[in-house]
Amino acid sequence: MNQRTHRPIFLVALTATFMLASGLAVSQQRLGNLSSNPYDSRSIANPYGAGSAYRSDGINNPYSRFGSPYSNNSATNPYATQAPRMYDSQGNYRGRLSTNPYDPDSISNPYGRFGSPYSPDSIKNSFGAGSPYQPDSPSNPYGSGWQIISDE
Repeated sequence: MNQRTHRPIFLVALTATFMLASGLAVSQQRLGNLSSNPYDSRSIANPYGAGSAYRSDGINNPYSRFGSPYSNNSATNPYATQAPRMYDSQGNYRGRLSTNPYDPDSISNPYGRFGSPYSPDSIKNSFGAGSPYQPDSPSNPYGSGWQIISDE
Protein backbone atom coordinates (compact mmCIF):
# COMPACT_ATOMS: atom_id res chain seq x y z
CA MET A 1 0.00 0.00 0.00
CA ASN A 2 1.16 3.44 -0.70
CA GLN A 3 0.89 6.48 1.53
CA ARG A 4 -2.28 7.76 -0.14
CA THR A 5 -4.40 4.79 0.99
CA HIS A 6 -3.51 5.41 4.64
CA ARG A 7 -4.38 9.10 4.58
CA PRO A 8 -8.23 8.77 4.49
CA ILE A 9 -8.19 6.20 7.28
CA PHE A 10 -5.99 8.47 9.40
CA LEU A 11 -8.32 11.45 8.82
CA VAL A 12 -11.42 9.43 9.77
CA ALA A 13 -9.73 8.20 12.96
CA LEU A 14 -8.54 11.72 13.80
CA THR A 15 -12.03 13.18 13.25
CA ALA A 16 -13.67 10.50 15.41
CA THR A 17 -11.14 11.10 18.20
CA PHE A 18 -11.77 14.86 18.07
CA MET A 19 -15.56 14.37 18.21
CA LEU A 20 -15.34 12.08 21.23
CA ALA A 21 -12.89 14.36 23.03
CA SER A 22 -15.01 17.46 22.43
CA GLY A 23 -18.30 15.78 23.37
CA LEU A 24 -19.87 16.11 19.92
CA ALA A 25 -20.54 12.40 19.58
CA VAL A 26 -22.51 12.15 22.83
CA SER A 27 -26.09 11.08 22.23
CA GLN A 28 -28.83 13.25 23.63
CA GLN A 29 -32.22 12.39 25.02
CA ARG A 30 -35.21 14.72 24.96
CA LEU A 31 -37.13 14.57 28.24
CA GLY A 32 -40.01 16.91 27.44
CA ASN A 33 -40.61 20.65 27.84
CA LEU A 34 -40.42 22.80 30.94
CA SER A 35 -43.85 24.36 30.60
CA SER A 36 -46.82 25.18 32.79
CA ASN A 37 -49.19 24.13 29.99
CA PRO A 38 -51.11 21.09 31.30
CA TYR A 39 -52.60 20.31 27.86
CA ASP A 40 -49.38 19.97 25.86
CA SER A 41 -48.26 16.31 25.71
CA ARG A 42 -44.60 17.43 25.71
CA SER A 43 -45.04 19.47 28.91
CA ILE A 44 -43.83 18.10 32.25
CA ALA A 45 -46.93 19.76 33.76
CA ASN A 46 -49.11 17.25 31.88
CA PRO A 47 -49.58 14.20 34.15
CA TYR A 48 -50.57 12.04 31.15
CA GLY A 49 -47.74 13.17 28.87
CA ALA A 50 -44.10 13.98 29.56
CA GLY A 51 -44.97 14.80 33.17
CA SER A 52 -46.19 11.31 34.00
CA ALA A 53 -44.88 9.87 37.26
CA TYR A 54 -44.70 6.47 35.52
CA ARG A 55 -42.58 7.48 32.54
CA SER A 56 -39.32 5.52 32.67
CA ASP A 57 -37.19 8.56 31.77
CA GLY A 58 -39.47 11.16 33.36
CA ILE A 59 -38.44 14.12 35.47
CA ASN A 60 -41.45 13.49 37.77
CA ASN A 61 -40.65 9.80 38.31
CA PRO A 62 -38.64 9.48 41.56
CA TYR A 63 -37.28 6.11 40.41
CA SER A 64 -35.97 7.29 37.03
CA ARG A 65 -32.45 8.50 36.40
CA PHE A 66 -33.72 12.03 35.72
CA GLY A 67 -36.12 12.31 38.68
CA SER A 68 -34.32 10.42 41.45
CA PRO A 69 -32.99 12.50 44.34
CA TYR A 70 -29.81 10.37 44.24
CA SER A 71 -28.89 10.39 40.55
CA ASN A 72 -26.22 12.77 39.24
CA ASN A 73 -28.39 13.27 36.12
CA SER A 74 -31.48 14.22 38.09
CA ALA A 75 -33.34 17.50 38.17
CA THR A 76 -34.27 16.88 41.83
CA ASN A 77 -30.86 15.99 43.28
CA PRO A 78 -29.53 19.09 45.11
CA TYR A 79 -25.94 17.93 44.48
CA ALA A 80 -26.29 16.90 40.82
CA THR A 81 -23.66 18.21 38.43
CA GLN A 82 -25.03 16.69 35.20
CA ALA A 83 -28.68 17.76 35.44
CA PRO A 84 -30.69 18.15 32.22
CA ARG A 85 -30.08 21.27 30.10
CA MET A 86 -32.79 23.54 28.75
CA TYR A 87 -33.10 25.32 25.41
CA ASP A 88 -35.72 27.81 24.22
CA SER A 89 -37.48 27.62 20.84
CA GLN A 90 -34.62 29.53 19.12
CA GLY A 91 -32.04 27.05 20.44
CA ASN A 92 -30.60 29.39 23.09
CA TYR A 93 -29.17 27.67 26.17
CA ARG A 94 -31.29 28.49 29.26
CA GLY A 95 -29.36 26.71 32.02
CA ARG A 96 -29.77 23.42 33.85
CA LEU A 97 -33.03 22.16 35.30
CA SER A 98 -31.55 21.51 38.72
CA THR A 99 -32.19 22.06 42.41
CA ASN A 100 -28.44 22.49 43.01
CA PRO A 101 -28.01 26.04 44.41
CA TYR A 102 -24.22 25.91 43.89
CA ASP A 103 -24.12 24.99 40.20
CA PRO A 104 -23.46 28.21 38.23
CA ASP A 105 -25.84 27.08 35.43
CA SER A 106 -28.64 25.90 37.72
CA ILE A 107 -31.99 27.69 37.72
CA SER A 108 -31.91 27.26 41.52
CA ASN A 109 -28.75 29.33 41.98
CA PRO A 110 -30.05 32.73 43.18
CA TYR A 111 -26.80 34.44 42.18
CA GLY A 112 -26.29 32.72 38.83
CA ARG A 113 -27.18 33.84 35.35
CA PHE A 114 -30.15 31.46 35.03
CA GLY A 115 -31.52 31.64 38.60
CA SER A 116 -31.20 35.28 39.61
CA PRO A 117 -34.43 37.30 39.53
CA TYR A 118 -32.40 40.22 38.12
CA SER A 119 -30.81 38.42 35.17
CA PRO A 120 -32.56 38.83 31.78
CA ASP A 121 -31.70 35.16 31.01
CA SER A 122 -33.33 33.83 34.18
CA ILE A 123 -36.59 31.93 34.37
CA LYS A 124 -37.23 33.79 37.63
CA ASN A 125 -37.22 37.21 35.96
CA SER A 126 -40.83 37.92 35.01
CA PHE A 127 -39.73 40.76 32.71
CA GLY A 128 -37.03 38.71 30.97
CA ALA A 129 -36.87 35.06 29.94
CA GLY A 130 -39.52 34.08 32.49
CA SER A 131 -42.16 36.48 31.21
CA PRO A 132 -45.61 34.87 31.06
CA TYR A 133 -46.30 36.81 27.85
CA GLN A 134 -43.60 35.18 25.72
CA PRO A 135 -44.95 32.23 23.69
CA ASP A 136 -42.10 29.88 24.60
CA SER A 137 -41.77 30.95 28.25
CA PRO A 138 -42.18 28.15 30.82
CA SER A 139 -44.45 30.40 32.88
CA ASN A 140 -46.91 30.97 29.99
CA PRO A 141 -49.81 28.58 30.73
CA TYR A 142 -50.59 28.27 27.01
CA GLY A 143 -47.03 28.31 25.68
CA SER A 144 -44.69 25.62 24.45
CA GLY A 145 -41.97 26.07 27.09
CA TRP A 146 -38.30 25.13 26.89
CA GLN A 147 -36.92 21.80 25.72
CA ILE A 148 -35.29 19.63 28.40
CA ILE A 149 -32.31 17.73 27.02
CA SER A 150 -30.07 15.26 28.80
CA ASP A 151 -26.76 13.80 27.68
CA GLU A 152 -26.51 10.05 27.82
